[in-house]
Amino acid sequence: MRGYNNLQFSNNNYNRNCLKFSPKNAAGIALGVMFFLISAICVFAESGENPMSRKMAISLGPEWNMNSRENFAAGAALNFDYNLGSSFAIGLNITFSSNFSGIAVIEPAALFRWYFLGDNSGGWFVQAETGVYLIFEDQDITPMFLGGLRGGFRLPLGEMFFVEPFGRMGYPFMFGVGALAGVRF
Repeated sequence: MRGYNNLQFSNNNYNRNCLKFSPKNAAGIALGVMFFLISAICVFAESGENPMSRKMAISLGPEWNMNSRENFAAGAALNFDYNLGSSFAIGLNITFSSNFSGIAVIEPAALFRWYFLGDNSGGWFVQAETGVYLIFEDQDITPMFLGGLRGGFRLPLGEMFFVEPFGRMGYPFMFGVGALAGVRF
């Protein structure tokens, strides 16, 4: 099929006409979805005088991690959280990374965050994550359980915006470090 160089169709006894994505294709799709979501959510951002009245936040940023067997991987993280009171938040974290030599990983995970020094507008936090770890390698998808801990600092930049450096560790990845930039609404 012309124009679909990265898409391949498998035609064996187990998967007839099953569409499979390459890691290059998965990277483009993940980044496109992340940029669309952050753009769409920013349209609905409200302005308010009290920063504590902002209950939700969305953020996007780069990450460097060990989502590869031999080398490090680079990627991006998209984070959405909803505040429960002044010290707790729940939400969704989606991380995409690739070692650019055949392995790509997508990690959709639920997050549970506690701000132990400060409140949800800024300060130190610890976050538990659980979800699915999807490995795209050699035209195959391998799902695994994901569990991890993340720690970081949310630095407010005015009433709406923030930056958030973080570090994380867990299973099956070993570690990850990165920084997010986001908006509260």
